[in-house]
Amino acid sequence: MTQTQASSTSQAAAAPSAVAKTGKIVLKRTIAATVEELFDAWLDPESLAQWMHPGSTVPSSARVDARVGGTFEVLMPREGGPLRHHGEYRVIERNKKLVFTWLSHATHEKETLVTVEFHALDAGTQIVLTHEQLPDHETAMGHNKGWTAALNLLEEFLER
Repeated sequence: MTQTQASSTSQAAAAPSAVAKTGKIVLKRTIAATVEELFDAWLDPESLAQWMHPGSTVPSSARVDARVGGTFEVLMPREGGPLRHHGEYRVIERNKKLVFTWLSHATHEKETLVTVEFHALDAGTQIVLTHEQLPDHETAMGHNKGWTAALNLLEEFLER
């Protein structure tokens, strides 16, 4: 299988038992877009709202202060009211890396840490998303599913 074929689906690098012990998930995805397009899609609130939402077709609302120490908030639509995800940017290395905290009802409002790395390839850009400090196995598996769906939506968004 070629690199392009292998990376057309999200790949969890941690087995479920490893996640239970480490509270960490790693997803890798190659998307046919430039590093710049992908990086900007994470920090532009209008773009972020279009792809970071649950399976519904209704976009989220997003607020972003894209600077180290700045905060973000994504309100994902759902029955019974929006689900709030928020955090603070710890590292912003243009077109290379984002590191931010991630808190939500799904993390039991405990601070977790997300690192998104961007690697230019001939076939596009590989995103390596690492989410650490997840409180338990169930939370890790839920976030694995959620981030996989978000990366699918990100890829669809950039194909438009």
